[in-house]
Amino acid sequence: MSGRQSGRPTLEQVAVRAGVGRGTVSRVINGSPRVSERTRTAVARAVAELGYVPNQAARALAGSRTDAVALVIPEAEARIFAEPYFLDLIRGVSAELAEADKQLLLTLVRSERERQRFAQYLATQRVDGVLLASVHGDDPLPDRIGELGLPVVMNGRRGEAEPVPYVDSDNIGAGRAAVAHLVGRGRNRIATVTGPLDMYVARARLGGYRAGLAEAGLAPDEELVAPADFTEEGGRRAVRLLLDRRPDLDAVFAASDVMAAGARGALREAGRRVPGDVALVGVDDSPLARLMDPPLTSVRQPIEEMGRTMARMLLREIAEGPEEPERPRRHVLPTELVVRESG
Repeated sequence: MSGRQSGRPTLEQVAVRAGVGRGTVSRVINGSPRVSERTRTAVARAVAELGYVPNQAARALAGSRTDAVALVIPEAEARIFAEPYFLDLIRGVSAELAEADKQLLLTLVRSERERQRFAQYLATQRVDGVLLASVHGDDPLPDRIGELGLPVVMNGRRGEAEPVPYVDSDNIGAGRAAVAHLVGRGRNRIATVTGPLDMYVARARLGGYRAGLAEAGLAPDEELVAPADFTEEGGRRAVRLLLDRRPDLDAVFAASDVMAAGARGALREAGRRVPGDVALVGVDDSPLARLMDPPLTSVRQPIEEMGRTMARMLLREIAEGPEEPERPRRHVLPTELVVRESG
């Protein structure tokens, strides 16, 4: 290979040319001292030969920082400000960044046009790094941010082999714990309301539900599975569908407290008593769980701590460059079942 390439060169191309890893290239262009002079020279030569001069690299080499971090949530305002999950996540991120004297920029990205506009905004060197939440499986935004040379950390992941650093909770364990609890209460026709199945979090909780059934010796029944969208109305519609299919169901595991609230409404409309006729379990252990009638049994995930952990990971990458191979690029925090009167 010799000479400049046509099109915009990527970090991967620079890495191949220099004979090093992508993370090493990013450390060099971010001015990390933890790189040998020989490696720094090889990367600089590759950058020059390929014409790779991203704005982020120029800013870092100049020693300039914005002291601002973007938290990007690809959801509508109505969901973000109505769902306790996002408020707790924002609280955790904000607290950690405040301790580091960093500004938080909250950004909502809901369409391809807004993704493109946000990518253009990042290219103008307005932030030092990006936190992403509620990312769907086909969302290209994490990779676009990486191509700009910006550090990025996600809340959750797009799949099992997620290459972008992330912080998640034990979603499979959440589903297993919910089912084990319901089985222990004598329930054996256990339905589930899932989140959108293009999101790993929804698939993982569904996987945990199925694993819990198998461990209890209960045969899977797809008529007891109804997808929804993590909203209250979605949970209500899903349980109406489940009752039409299987009026004999005796328990519902909803993959969020908000959907459990909708499920509770649908059960009440159908004249079903909770927990007498149908036991109900959610996920998040949000304030909503404690305020429901009856109070909701829920699998707690440490949402605020996830926000803090994400921010700490990102701040470390901003300060030191990408994590070394021996340092974790992913954190999975434990979940815990909180038993209340609903089941």
